[in-house]
Amino acid sequence: MTTDEQKAIESEIYAFIGQEVYPPTPAADDINDAMIRQWAEIMGDNNPAYLDKDWAAKSIRGNTISPPAMMYVWGQEGFQVTKGRAPNAMSNLVSVFDKHGYTGVLGTNVKQEYFKEVSPGDNVTIEMIIDNISERKTTARGTGYFFETLSTFTDQSGETIGTQRFKVLKFIPQEQPAAAASEDKLDVPTRIASPRGYDNKWWWEACDDGKVLIQRCKDCQTLRHPPRPMCGECQSMEWDSIESTLDGEILSHTELHHPKIPGYQYPLVCAVIKLAEGTNLVSNVIGCDPSEVHIGMKVKGVLEQVDEKTMLPQFYPASPGIRP
Repeated sequence: MTTDEQKAIESEIYAFIGQEVYPPTPAADDINDAMIRQWAEIMGDNNPAYLDKDWAAKSIRGNTISPPAMMYVWGQEGFQVTKGRAPNAMSNLVSVFDKHGYTGVLGTNVKQEYFKEVSPGDNVTIEMIIDNISERKTTARGTGYFFETLSTFTDQSGETIGTQRFKVLKFIPQEQPAAAASEDKLDVPTRIASPRGYDNKWWWEACDDGKVLIQRCKDCQTLRHPPRPMCGECQSMEWDSIESTLDGEILSHTELHHPKIPGYQYPLVCAVIKLAEGTNLVSNVIGCDPSEVHIGMKVKGVLEQVDEKTMLPQFYPASPGIRP
């Protein structure tokens, strides 16, 4: 690519900086107890500030609040997006990148900041712009540009609740070397690799070693999953873990049909499973027809090698004569 060609591309993409992706749009529904309860149940976060009205009434707030991490949830469009969205600044920017060969896409990080608590009955408005686009970068994925959206959340009075920055890399995929000979075999696709960060790497490494561990607060003994640095009950940063028996019960489930992702076996049933220890885990249910899976179904987990690189807990019906 010549310098002039690069300048031409950059003049086109940089014109999107500051453009509005979503105008200020109030959520279709006010913050409500039902959604908070479902979110807290699935996330395994039993903070009484979210759920216990009697406790909250005696607190300094005087009422329950919405979990701050739900900030982005309230404005989601729901099932209608499966029928398509109208073009906006972000989709137009992506189209420009694609036109110039930057067809690869990778979400790299998200950052939320919270400024104000909100409670049931409040309404959340979201506004999103394209905040910045980087200079041309060379990454392990390929050469490309990072662009970042900035979402601002306000309440019905116009006060800022918080912000969210989401960064995406659009890049030119690196060319794969041609097969040296006809007898060369293509690599078998694997599952999407687990994100192993500072706070959860230990959990995945335990899976690699054949154990499913549950994080436990050393101070109040509360169990929590997924792993996180602070106890939601007493705010202690000290923790250890216990090993799960992988006895469980299905709280909710869905069967994924489309799109079929390479590396995954179909039919693919994903379920939220309440473990006997009390925490919830998202995993696959196998060993039976998807039509047999139901809420309240007793299951038993087994750590299995799901591909050449990955060990994961898989759950089977806990019925006599059925594995495990």
